[in-house]
Amino acid sequence: MEKSLNLNYIKAEHIEELPLADQELIAEAQRATELAYAKYSGFKVGAAVRLRSGKILHGANSESEVFPSGLCAERSLLYYVEANHSDDPIEALAIASNPSERECYPCGGCRQVILDVERRQGSPIRVIMSGNGSSSIVEKAELLLPFTFQL
Repeated sequence: MEKSLNLNYIKAEHIEELPLADQELIAEAQRATELAYAKYSGFKVGAAVRLRSGKILHGANSESEVFPSGLCAERSLLYYVEANHSDDPIEALAIASNPSERECYPCGGCRQVILDVERRQGSPIRVIMSGNGSSSIVEKAELLLPFTFQL
């Protein structure tokens, strides 16, 4: 039996088309790229979250001399938030990169972790993937990984 999947997302050709709160979160993710340590790949990624309280936090990727060991910006930030702000759910996550020739999408491992956090907190996480002046947005992480791993 053949089935189909539909993916609904928002596409903004210009970040200025987005609500101000999304623009601010993207700007914070872009600023976070300056904190990245990407000596080996040269690909700096920044992430920013807006918590339900309105607080904005950011993180960046960090590579290791034993490359490919290291941690993506999204996971570094999400693990920090869970360890230090677990009582304040994440409402939105923005991702940006430098260079920014295209929109920055999370890797498979990050998609799973974003979804895990979404499940644990019991509320959706709006994921904003930005780059080169545009963005794509899904209203919940589940849409990034429809065939998810689950114990």
